[in-house]
Amino acid sequence: MLDSGIKKKVEFPEEVEFSLTGSVLEVSGPNGKLSREFDLKGLKLKSEEGIVIVESGSSRRKRRASVGTVISHINNMIQGVTEGFSSELKVVYSHFPISVNVEGDKVKIENFIGEEEPRVAKILGETGVKLDGDKITVSGPDKEDVGQTAANIEQAAQVGGRDSRVFQDGVYIVRRPGK
Repeated sequence: MLDSGIKKKVEFPEEVEFSLTGSVLEVSGPNGKLSREFDLKGLKLKSEEGIVIVESGSSRRKRRASVGTVISHINNMIQGVTEGFSSELKVVYSHFPISVNVEGDKVKIENFIGEEEPRVAKILGETGVKLDGDKITVSGPDKEDVGQTAANIEQAAQVGGRDSRVFQDGVYIVRRPGK
């Protein structure tokens, strides 16, 4: 039986520019610039006028899945540099008032359940964090950086060693990127 392979195309909007160097794709648009290396065994990326072609010499299930994954990553890059991604978190406390501050590439959560040392969460990449009362908005062009930054903030404010039914204080994700 002959294996014909698989080939899929991604078209880029006019406001988005891209360059493909080997397996590194750089995408730039009105909301920023992203770069990603697609070094997957058995996959090739080619560029033609305004499109990127992702192809595999095999049409087996794993190769089809890899091609679909690369296509999804490229589409997320396009959406990131045109519209961007954002995530919302909510600060909740009942025992001690929590204060949240942004300092450089870190988010400091102070007075969390009465602790003297602030809890710290790292901000990744070009992600921006805005504070508005008890609402935190995390936004940026890279979907993975936005999601990981939101998760870092939520993880930093987890209650440990206490009854979670009583101590529901924390910072919780209420809207994830892309939804």
